Amino acid sequence: MILVADSGSTKTDWLLKQPGHDARAFRTPGLNPYFLTEKEIVKILQEQAPDLIAFNLDVREIYFFGAGCSSPDRHEIVSNALSQLFTKAYISVDSDLLGSAYATCGHEKGLCCVLGTGSNISFFDGEDIHSGKHGLGYILGDEGSGTWFGKALVTDFLYGLMPDSIYTLFNNTYQLTKEEVIKNVYQKPSANSYLASFARFLNVIRKTEYGSALIKRGLQDFIDTNIKSYPEYHTFKSHFVGSIAFVFTEELTALCETQDIHIGKIIKQPINDLLAFILSREEAL
Repeated sequence: MILVADSGSTKTDWLLKQPGHDARAFRTPGLNPYFLTEKEIVKILQEQAPDLIAFNLDVREIYFFGAGCSSPDRHEIVSNALSQLFTKAYISVDSDLLGSAYATCGHEKGLCCVLGTGSNISFFDGEDIHSGKHGLGYILGDEGSGTWFGKALVTDFLYGLMPDSIYTLFNNTYQLTKEEVIKNVYQKPSANSYLASFARFLNVIRKTEYGSALIKRGLQDFIDTNIKSYPEYHTFKSHFVGSIAFVFTEELTALCETQDIHIGKIIKQPINDLLAFILSREEAL
């Protein structure tokens, strides 16, 4: 059996593939080693995915692609946790960017953009990614991400900068207080996921002047900071992965078309395309 995982800061999608059978899907919370220890990852999987762990002895290969898995020490945190639960498996851990590149670019050169809870970009040369200077996280970066939009909405609400009708709707929806926000952002874990949870409100107000302007501002910030940092961005396709890119495909496409950005795939989650790539690669060996 082969187990493939695509993990973000909010959720992890798993596909378990046995030859001759359809893949079985599982979902757990995000397993970002920047925010979780080895013990915490083990505990989450034991509590949230007992049906998955039940296949322990049958799983022979695990391919884990995750947010926060961009350095050897972070790889080790995830690998060590998985090896405790899947004792017979070969385990490969790589960044979510590489997984997204496999799922979108395949074997072709291109830019792979992640626009979900967080945001990032890499150039894929057909075999490997070149991450460059991006991926600064939700405090310093994450332009155009769910966290970026959530932060913008919450700060506009607390500062009283929203139009009255939208302020009332946001207040009735979330009933936030300054004290509650401060506690969740500065005192509790996973502040990025907390802020990103408010981004879904954008879909409610996307046709309003305020909502439309905010969506365009966030996406344009991503384009300017990330895509346009590659001098030859117009010569390659730009692929997009993540809920923000998927939900706001219309706005994203319109912005890219006016700036000589050639869009490739736009997918909400890469897990199905990623499994297909892994299986095709194994067949070719």
